Parts: sequence; structure tokens; C-alpha cells
Amino acid sequence: MVYPARKHATRTLQKLSELLPPEERLKPQIILLAGALTPYRNDTDREMPFRQESNFHYLSGCTIPASYLLLTASSAISNPSSLSLFIPKAEPADLMWSPPPPTAAAARETHDVADVDYSSELTTAIADALTASPGALLHTLPLGSPLFPSVPTDIVQRAQVGAAVTDVYLLSALHRARLTKEPEEIARIRKANAISSRAHETVMRVLGAGVRGIAQGKGAGVDRPLLPGEWLIEKEAEAEAIFVASCRREGAVHQAYLPIVAASTRAATLHYCCNDREFAWGPIGPHDHKNRAAFANGESRSLLPQVLLIDAGCEWDCYASDITRTMPVGNGGKFSPEARAIYELVLEMQRLSLEILKPGLHWDAVQLLCHRTLVRGFQRLGLFKSPNSPGSGSWNSEEAILASGISAAFFPHGVGHSLGMDVHDVPSASKPAVNDTINKGVELGNSAFYEYLRLRLPLQEGMVVTVEPGIYFHEHLLGPARDSKHVDQAVLARYVNVGGVRIEDVVLITADGAENLTTVRSDVDWVEGVCSGKI
Repeated sequence: MVYPARKHATRTLQKLSELLPPEERLKPQIILLAGALTPYRNDTDREMPFRQESNFHYLSGCTIPASYLLLTASSAISNPSSLSLFIPKAEPADLMWSPPPPTAAAARETHDVADVDYSSELTTAIADALTASPGALLHTLPLGSPLFPSVPTDIVQRAQVGAAVTDVYLLSALHRARLTKEPEEIARIRKANAISSRAHETVMRVLGAGVRGIAQGKGAGVDRPLLPGEWLIEKEAEAEAIFVASCRREGAVHQAYLPIVAASTRAATLHYCCNDREFAWGPIGPHDHKNRAAFANGESRSLLPQVLLIDAGCEWDCYASDITRTMPVGNGGKFSPEARAIYELVLEMQRLSLEILKPGLHWDAVQLLCHRTLVRGFQRLGLFKSPNSPGSGSWNSEEAILASGISAAFFPHGVGHSLGMDVHDVPSASKPAVNDTINKGVELGNSAFYEYLRLRLPLQEGMVVTVEPGIYFHEHLLGPARDSKHVDQAVLARYVNVGGVRIEDVVLITADGAENLTTVRSDVDWVEGVCSGKI
């Protein structure tokens, strides 16, 4: 499937025309982008994994390091006149160390651009474009920013002789264009989520095999290493390795972000990515400071009931997935009563959110629904006092608890974000600095609910978003809860060892609702059945 670069170029020009002052729209427009370079480890010549810069890929579909793109248009309200790609030419010395880039002729066959030439011709091509387009505006990504590949200074200086060079508009135009997805992009996101869904299930099934007691061949672990079919998961790192291996087996080169693999109380840390601890073993408690080198070699130990939270997703052709599953470890692959109660409540938060998604719905409404559902659930569990509790009254009503904002101590983050080429996609478009959509006909509740949102817009058809409610018992976040009149401290003490539960799916906003692109199941019976080795 050839990447639709020209379609994306047209969309970007349309968004550029919306941002430009009226007097600038009819001028010739030139866009110049640099692709990413191969990174190297510190002060060495050892390559690190290369991944193309997202905006460059959006307009080119090119994954060749050290490339450039040049787009010209007669005005911002016209279609592109030309879209040219410039790639490095393979040098003999390079061929000895690494695979060569394609020839220009070969790249013409695989890229949706008007022409492909070598990077040595870029300066001449820019000069020709400026000659053919007097008075043009030449757009770049923010100059001098460490966040984006830089166009060489000498090229910018030469361009300034024949055009007005500006870095004010292009990034915003690209982010607005990327906010909604074309069918070709959705296909790539769907593929990434299918691969990642299978990887999550693979981890669960390896956990289930451990519960059943897998058979190890003669000499396993003594005379020879364990083979993949004999692996067990007793550490966060082992779960991460199996997840990544599953993705790589299916052709996914990159993870969309550092996997978060957190067991026991560490699941309460939102972006925990150390992934370097063992599971919590008994008979001691699950807290970290009591769980280091607690057993000598060969001594008896057993897994304590705990959760394993895995927030991980691969990329497919530069498009992301982002899935979180929380699974039981120990206890025969079953959740503890407290963990199951919290898991079912998070699942309810997500289910109710998915049911209301549709174009025009403001994302703030989804956030508030999650907090309202959490409050109701905590009142059922006794974590929050209800008006019917002894000594309670209207000050412990659902609305009073919502108004207090105390639920943010247990659900501090946003319910989701835009997803596309980047896992936290197009930040300037999904949460614009000037946002006139907020507080217009939408009940907001406490302002603490919205502090960390990455998406604050009405939904549009073609958006891809995550829906990822969670409930956490994090000692550093529970300070307000310890002092709150709404919280039953004795009940809270029973739940703190749960750590955290998050359930996250990737969802496409359709014309009349939403489609869940995540295929791995999350219902309690299925998760427990797989993690216990029964199904």
C-alpha cells in the first residue's frame, strides 16, 4: 500500500490557508522539511534505532534517514504544484557498514511524490522553485528547535534571498491536518493494534502456562537455556521481553513508546517504565521496601495475589497503538476480591465512556462521566461515604463529592488522548493553547479533573483516540484522600495494596459513533480464564 503523501500535502495546504493572514494566502507557498538523521550513542559511531520524524513521514511516506522534502504550490488555496523527495546517494564506504538507501529510480516506484532526486540536488531545486515563484512564503518547522530535524543554516540563508522564510505556521497546519485520519492511516493503526492485542494476550497465556506448570525438557536451565516455550514470567522485564518479542515476530520494528510493565503496588505509578523488579512474593507483604532479596536460593516462596499492569503498543509503518491491560498474578491467576472490585469499576468507567462517543461530543464530557462513575462505584464499595452512612448527610452526596474534586486523587489523568503517528499525537491541535470550545454547554465539575488532559475538543469523525480510565492507590497522590471527610479510611486501607488498574483501548470516531480497534478482550471472566491457564 503506497503511502498517500500527495493527499496529505493537499490537506496540509488547506490547513495552512486557514492559519495564514488573508493577504498571504494567495502568495506562492513552498514547504521545506528535513527528515531525521540516524542517531548514534553518545560520542561513538554505534547506531541507535532510527525512526523517521512524524511530520516528515506524513508528507513523504519516506523512512530513509537524512532525506529532504520540497513542496511548492501557486497559493495556499490550490493543490500542490510539485512534491519532491531528496534522498542520500549510497557511497561505497557506507555499503560496507549498513544496508544502502534505494536509488532514486527505485524510490520513485515506492513513493507517492512527483519526483525523487539525490540530496546533492536540493540546493539547485530550491533555487529553481524560488525563481519560478517570486514573492513566495517558504515554510519550515520551528528553526533551531531540538524537537525537529533542522534544515541546514546555509540553505535557509540562501532561501531568504528569494522568499520570506517563516516557521510560524507549518507545525500547526500539520497537526491540524493529522488530527483526523485518512483510510490509509486507519488501516495502519488497525494493524498496529491487532499485533499489540495479540502480544498482550501472549503475555497472559504465558502467565497461565506458569499457573498450570509447564513441562521443561531435560537439562532446561542447567545444561542448556530455557526455550521460549519453557519460559515463565516472574519479573516485569520478562513480561516486557515477551511482549516485544511477539510484536517483532509479526514485523513491528518499533514500540510506539517505552512499555510500562508494573507489578504489585508499582502499578500505581502512571508512567512506570523501569520494568526491573520481580513480582511480589510471600509470605512477606507486597511493598517494595520489604521485597528485596528476601529469600535465599532454594527457599520456599509463593506469589502473592497482585496485579500486573502492562501499557504497551507497537508501531506499524510509523503509526501507533496504545493498549493497557491489567491482569492477575498469583492466587491461581485470579484477582483478589479488592482488585476484582476495582477492575470491574474501571471496566464500567470505560464501557460507559465508549457508549457515548460520537462526533460533536466534547471530550470533557467523557472525563466527567468517568469521575461520576468512580464516585458512584466508590460509594457502593464504601470507599466514599454515602448519605446513608452513619453520621453522613447531603454533604456526602454524589454531587458534593464530585464538587470536592477528591476523585482526582484516585483518577488523576485524562481519560485519553489523540493517537496517530505519535502515541500522544498532535498536541497543539488536540489541546490548543487558545481553546474556545471549553465550558460551552458542557458540565465540568471540579477543575482538578482536567489538569492533565491531552485532548480537550469536540470529537470529529476520523479522529482516533484512546479511552483509558484508571484507578490508583499511590501514596504520593493519596494525601488529599487521607484528610478527606468523604473517604472511609478503614475501607481505604483494604485497597491500597491493589496498586493501580488501567484499561485502555484505541477507538476510531465514526460518522455515528465509534469503533474499537483493540481486539484483545478485557472482561473479567476471560482475563482470569487466560491468566489461570483454564482457557
